[in-house]
Amino acid sequence: MRGIGRSSGAISIVNAIPAGIGCAVGVRLHLLAEAEVDRAGAPTVEVDPPTSSTAVVAAAGRAALAAVDAAHPYSLRLRIDSEVPVGRGLKSSSAVATAAIGAVFDAFGRSAPPEEIARLAAEAGRRAGVSATGAFDDALAGLVPGFVVTDNRVDRLLMRAPVDPAWVAIVHLPADPHPPVPDLVERFRGEAAEGAAAADDARAGRWAAAMERNSDLVERTMGYDYAALRRAFRSAGAWASGVSGVGPALVALADRARAADVLARAPPARFAVPLASEAHP
Repeated sequence: MRGIGRSSGAISIVNAIPAGIGCAVGVRLHLLAEAEVDRAGAPTVEVDPPTSSTAVVAAAGRAALAAVDAAHPYSLRLRIDSEVPVGRGLKSSSAVATAAIGAVFDAFGRSAPPEEIARLAAEAGRRAGVSATGAFDDALAGLVPGFVVTDNRVDRLLMRAPVDPAWVAIVHLPADPHPPVPDLVERFRGEAAEGAAAADDARAGRWAAAMERNSDLVERTMGYDYAALRRAFRSAGAWASGVSGVGPALVALADRARAADVLARAPPARFAVPLASEAHP
């Protein structure tokens, strides 16, 4: 049996580690997973090509198989084709997990709501030890258009809101990846109040305020110094900017008419990508 699953990368508006509430929005960096499923005497999962996300892909594949048919053993081979940079804060682990789950479901001829797939991916991320909160917001943002605000403590969607099709993300992508996210949780202790304030801004639809407040929090916690670059982005026409995830990616949001001006202010290793304003084809 064969199936295909699709997802995309995303950017953080509010990091869920400090207060448990996260906000994210998808970007048009696509990821495709192809699944081959066979009945087997002993269950196995292979991932091609193997990457730093292999553990979460395997966990996601096993979770999907258990969800569709827990009574029988299967062998699973997953092939991944991804545009999402790994370990930079653009949600590669969530994207690969949701696409893998979608591919397994498709192989069995089953469809599932995005929230179900995102919940399975969040649990797989926790099991594989690649996520501090499960990143339900990131997983869901890679599957549906627009902003999502979620309670990652219980994997529950709190609200969704559309994005303007003219909005573009300008991404500055430093070379070094972030450390493993679970290893960073201790750094964010004591930031719950500020994280909750950023989440309140997001729930009120104040995306720029939420993103800026969240970035102040993440920068001082992680030791990034993006203040000058964020000022340059604003002066070039960006209406918001901030660290995505735990970084190191810094993202500015701007109308398409100002995107070239903002992009010109970013250091090398930069690109522009539309936000996800409509569902995957």
